Amino acid sequence: MPHQESNNFSAPSEAHNFSALLFDMDGTIIDSTPAIVKYWKALGKQIGVDGDYILETSHGRRSVDVLAIHAPHLANWEYVCKAEGQIPLDYGHDAIEVPGSRALLDQLEKVGAPWAIVTSGTKPLVTGWLNVMKLAFPKNMVTAEEVQKGKPDPACYQLGAKRLGKANADPNEILVLEDAPAGVRAGKAAGFKVVALATTHRIDQLRDAGADWIVRDMRSVTMTGRDAKTGIVGIEISDALVARNALQALANAVVLKISNRIKVAISLNAVPASPPHVREHSHTLSRITQLHGNFSNIGGGSDLMYHRL
Repeated sequence: MPHQESNNFSAPSEAHNFSALLFDMDGTIIDSTPAIVKYWKALGKQIGVDGDYILETSHGRRSVDVLAIHAPHLANWEYVCKAEGQIPLDYGHDAIEVPGSRALLDQLEKVGAPWAIVTSGTKPLVTGWLNVMKLAFPKNMVTAEEVQKGKPDPACYQLGAKRLGKANADPNEILVLEDAPAGVRAGKAAGFKVVALATTHRIDQLRDAGADWIVRDMRSVTMTGRDAKTGIVGIEISDALVARNALQALANAVVLKISNRIKVAISLNAVPASPPHVREHSHTLSRITQLHGNFSNIGGGSDLMYHRL
């Protein structure tokens, strides 16, 4: 979970209502990174390409798209489906659950809430992992071989919403849960709200991709209930990332208050004044102004948390 220790995940809880939830698989529900690393390194040896080089850009993308770059002769669904279907069988012990994912999926299943898996993996890979990990099995899913373009193209998430009967729903009522920048961009391009889990990528990458919330893992996303008549699902998002611009807003307020006090002090000393005191106040004000400029470099805005409205 990269660089989480240097970020502030303490934003106040928010309650929202959604008509559907669309989950990415790897890095969101499970973390099979060690297994995928072994898979690509083994495949890299077969095709004569450094596995680490492939891994730099493979996460969150379809294998067929990665192979189209490095080994075009293998970029076909027959090969990819067979190869990916072996990953849970060969490396099943290398995968773990993302904290909180099992509980959330079980909650959704228990009340019959509309949810689906939308993944860059093939159907054999997804079903293999769900069986090995014994996780809730969705009634609907969208897998890599079902769309012409993979993430960050929005087609996969649009298809996911359609399969849940929400093609014409308000986009703001559909929640995407992702861990990869490509997936975050796909969800936002579809017009949906996106929670990004900081499980596999840097915070700045998720922020730049446009995530509405950034959280450590799925423990920050909980179901509060489901309306039996409308089917709307209540979701609470807690301990999201506090944005750097919130720190700037606080700094601006402090600097402004201090500056005003110093200006008053200078004006009071101006007539009967003791020149050294005036010079001291002036120097302090100059230093405060400089510090204000430094704080401004942190970033703009005054949102209290990292949440794009």
